[in-house]
Formats: sequence, C-alpha cells, structure tokens
Amino acid sequence: MDKAIICKDLTKQFGDFKAVDRITFDVEQGEIFGFLGANGAGKTTAMRILCGLSFPTSGSATVAGFDVYKQQEQIKRNIGYMSQKFSLYDNLTILENIEFYGGVYGVSRSEIKKRSAELITTLSLEKEAKKLVGALPLGWKQKLAFSVAIFHRPKIVFLDEPTGGVDPITRRQFWDMIYQAAADGITVFVTTHYMDEAEYCNRITVMVDGRVEALDTPANLKKQFNTHSMDDVFYQLARNAKRSGD
Repeated sequence: MDKAIICKDLTKQFGDFKAVDRITFDVEQGEIFGFLGANGAGKTTAMRILCGLSFPTSGSATVAGFDVYKQQEQIKRNIGYMSQKFSLYDNLTILENIEFYGGVYGVSRSEIKKRSAELITTLSLEKEAKKLVGALPLGWKQKLAFSVAIFHRPKIVFLDEPTGGVDPITRRQFWDMIYQAAADGITVFVTTHYMDEAEYCNRITVMVDGRVEALDTPANLKKQFNTHSMDDVFYQLARNAKRSGD
C-alpha cells in the first residue's frame, strides 16, 4: 500500500530558530494520524508545509504522492484543510458556504447540488440551510467546516486543532465524523493539544520543541512509559526533552 504522507528529516528554520527540527514519519492511507504537542511545539508549521502553504528549509516530504517542493498546487487539489480558526463565511448561509467551497474545490454544479442536499440531510440542518452561518453555535460551525473540508472527497484531510473551544459532547460527535471519513477512505491528519484525543487516533506523533519525540499507537506508548494516561506520556517526554536540553 502506498503511503499517504512520507516525511524524512523535514526541517523549517526561521533564522537561528528551528520550528520543525528534522522530523521523520509516514502516514498510511486511511489512517487517523494524530500530531500532538503543546502550543508552540511546531505542529502548525509542519502542517503548513504538508499542505503546500510553506516551503521547508531542508529534508523531504511527499503528500498524496506529490513533492512539497515542486508540486504544491497538486497537493492542494488532493487535500482538504480545516484551520484552528473557523474557516467559513459568517455572512453567507449554510447552503451558500457549501456551494461556494464546492466551486473552489472544482466540483461540478450537478455534483454540488447533489452533495449539498446529502450533506444538509446528514447534518440534520434542513431547517437551518438558509440561515447565516454566523448564527450557528461554535460546535455546529466546526462540524460544518469539517464537512466542507471533505466535500470534494480529498485523499487526505488536515485538521488543525479542530475541537478547540467546543464542549466535550460536541468533541465526541466531531470525532464520530472523523471515524466516518476514515471509513470512507480519507486519510485524517489531525493536530491537537488535547492529550485525551490521542486515544481516538490509530497512531500518534508527539512533538516537543519542533522534534518528534515519540511515534506509536496510544496503547504502545502508554505501555512504554508505564502509564494509563496520554497526559503522563506527554509529561514524561517533555520533561526528558527539557533535561536533555539543559
């Protein structure tokens, strides 16, 4: 099976500061891959490179088979992206947002009409379809934004801290949507600083100060660090990294 993402010694440097420091990993097709770390760990910088929004300083990477240096436009056409800030337009209706992004993603008019109706029904938003998105609660906005990010059925969807600020019930519902996307064959690459969300991923990478400090399944990492909590795993990794830097 081809890899959805391959990174080798990927580095992003700003002056003397290495935001991403020689990270190496790969992601299987259809996998839910967690990219964990505290704020400032380098998660978003790495994701921007993989989304074709920024060039690395050194190293190599391919996304959906395309090179991050030479084929950024091909990468953009084959992925979905949801930023940590709400990415839809508050002054457009739910249906207008869906139709607009469908056009941006190059979906045909007939398919936009068909998929829009299906999406509105799936989200149980029939009565709200013509309401402005700005009137929706945050949790519903985030679920809609995710649905729009995969509207064109990309090979990979990148989610940058998508559940920040939403309540625990909505977070769980959001992850149900992620599971369904993965079951439909979409590779999910998700960054988060919520350690409990690691439990929902097939495998996770833990970033500390721009470096990959661990990569495995949640169960194996907890076993390795002799703990029942991903919070404890992260704490031990962060503490060990600090000691090695002193």
